[in-house]
Amino acid sequence: MSDITLIENHALSMAQAREVAQKVADQMAADYEMTYAWEGDVLAFKRSGFSGTLALTEGCVQLDITLGFMLKGFKTKIQEQVGRNMRKLFCGDATEEA
Repeated sequence: MSDITLIENHALSMAQAREVAQKVADQMAADYEMTYAWEGDVLAFKRSGFSGTLALTEGCVQLDITLGFMLKGFKTKIQEQVGRNMRKLFCGDATEEA
């Protein structure tokens, strides 16, 4: 069971949504040594301390994150930051910081 589940509606095409998700995955892999793999329209990712999936559907994206023991204390902060980033990336909310 995931520790964090975030769902965002979006107006992107599936190709655009996948492009956004791929850019984020590439950056996370470079910055945090995260590994990832696409399984259809689901991006599965993993790194020491957390893992999860980003599922793309027409008009909606769902992020599920499972936190390791050491990160569980930061759940609220992580959830807030990731939520802001998802809104900015998938909804184009320029008032939010990435």
